[in-house]
Amino acid sequence: MNYWLMKSEPDVFGIDDLANRPRKTDHWEGVRNYQARNMMRDEMKKGDLVFFYHSNCKEPGIVGIAEVVKEGYPDFTAVDPDAKYYDPKSDPDNPRWFMVDIRYKRKLKRNITLQELKNHPQLEEMLLLRKGNRLSVLPVSKKHWDFILKLENKT
Repeated sequence: MNYWLMKSEPDVFGIDDLANRPRKTDHWEGVRNYQARNMMRDEMKKGDLVFFYHSNCKEPGIVGIAEVVKEGYPDFTAVDPDAKYYDPKSDPDNPRWFMVDIRYKRKLKRNITLQELKNHPQLEEMLLLRKGNRLSVLPVSKKHWDFILKLENKT
């Protein structure tokens, strides 16, 4: 099993939006970075767990957990001229962009903020905390995953 962190702006698509979808499941579309695309296309597997991270908000942080329920497949929004994430260079016969489906598992007991994560030397190698890293999809090591879950119960 692999572990991931996926960022989304809560005013665009937050953890509550996922929880309120039919079957608490939705596709994760609109990723337009090749490195993040490659992870979704090639590495994310059914059953992998995901930290749901709210970004670009007052208190960015990890707010919930989701599970990958469908592995990478072509992002149909890339070829839909009416879609928010339309890419005119996309070709349905040779897909450029991919997505996965994730299912809501639960909210964390509290938001584990970016600032709190930065305060723990045990997480200094976490990709999220590396200067200049702005990817919306990131792998998380099992060691970091377990450490962060222990933080959930601390106040």
